[in-house]
Amino acid sequence: MVIISAAISERVLDRLSRMQESFLNGLADFYLDGLSSAVVPAVLREDVWEVFDALDRSSTSYTSLAPIETIVTGPDDRVLAASDPSQIATFSELPAAYRDRHGAGTVTIDETALTGFARRDLVYQGEAIGTIYATFDVSHLFAERREILITLLATNGLLAALFSLGGFVLVQQMIGPMRVLEDRMRAAAHGAAEPIPSCDIPKGDGEVSGLFHGYNALVHAERERANFAMQLAEEEKLSSLGRLASGMAHEINNPLGGLFNALDTLKRHGETPGVREASISLIERGLAGIRDVVQAALATYRPERSQRPLTADDLDDIRLLLKPEFGRKRQRLGWTVSWSPALELPIRGGPIRQAVLNLLLNASAVTPDEGTVTLKAASTEQLLTIEIGDGGPGMPLDIAGILVDPDPGPAVRAGRGLGLWMVRRVVDDLGGHAKIAPKAEGGTVVTLLLPLQGGIAEAHAA
Repeated sequence: MVIISAAISERVLDRLSRMQESFLNGLADFYLDGLSSAVVPAVLREDVWEVFDALDRSSTSYTSLAPIETIVTGPDDRVLAASDPSQIATFSELPAAYRDRHGAGTVTIDETALTGFARRDLVYQGEAIGTIYATFDVSHLFAERREILITLLATNGLLAALFSLGGFVLVQQMIGPMRVLEDRMRAAAHGAAEPIPSCDIPKGDGEVSGLFHGYNALVHAERERANFAMQLAEEEKLSSLGRLASGMAHEINNPLGGLFNALDTLKRHGETPGVREASISLIERGLAGIRDVVQAALATYRPERSQRPLTADDLDDIRLLLKPEFGRKRQRLGWTVSWSPALELPIRGGPIRQAVLNLLLNASAVTPDEGTVTLKAASTEQLLTIEIGDGGPGMPLDIAGILVDPDPGPAVRAGRGLGLWMVRRVVDDLGGHAKIAPKAEGGTVVTLLLPLQGGIAEAHAA
């Protein structure tokens, strides 16, 4: 608006200046024509008084032109008469400054002195007999320009302010709904996305209303997808539990068979000290084995209610649970945990157990019978590193993307790699990241890099 106002003002002033100059040129021509007709006979006779009388009468007849000084010279540029004889004496030589200040146009304006200059050659029968030099006061023209400039500035400034204010209010009303959507999207970026209430949605079928309804539909679809993914994750968890159930049953049934045999032996030969002690020892070992299997299963599949730190025993429980699965497929499990059982790492143990269990189950599933699955776990002061390797054909890129891509959504929405998606959730919750690399001898290595929340502390046994 300011630029437009400035451009309009400049054009108006330029047009005004041209009109004023044209009007001034017309008046000057009219003045010089009339004066020429009056002084030509006197100039021919070199009648100074008649020339002066004509100049005196013209000064009162052309007040609108506001002549300041008029000089009439003869053919030799000597002054015949001047409107102010005290300044320019009669028959004196005309100063060069008077001759040089006139330009090519009818009137030449000196903006510094606020005066205009004009000249007219006196011609009689084709011969030059003298010249008229006239000076005019043009200060009223510049005063008019200044007044119009102030009026333009005030008017255009007021209009620019009004239009700018109106534009600002209009734009505010236009972007108001966009700000509502922006706030919702920013909130969604830092937490759960919330739909826009119906009271904030404009009525009708406008573009903003359609945009808000589309955003709400997106929020509801995202919630449904998240709920569906959580359901699939729970089903995957139960599925992995079912895969271990038969092996756990075998691990429990074997000690139970020995327990029943020991009880039967006690019934028959309990009086014999040696038999009684051997049977009781067998019962104790069997019950301890059943207790270890049950505790490992509960610790893995029961919801984690505490912030218990991770220990080497947590990983040993996983090895105990996976022993039947690896035994069924005659697979070897390479196991390396490089910290003592008494060392507690400042990171939640429950999520780590679940993530490692899922990765080992996946590794066992893709490794051929009689193959080898490896686990290596090591820690520094700030980082826990867990590497799980398999002997399979390699992990497909779309499945590997669940662990390493910024957005694991496409593969998860396709219903693939749900176990890895659970691992991804655990890694993200713990502030870590995963890497996937092929093994030189075939297979894949999945590495979890998890930051520790504090210094490592030794466990104190009671």
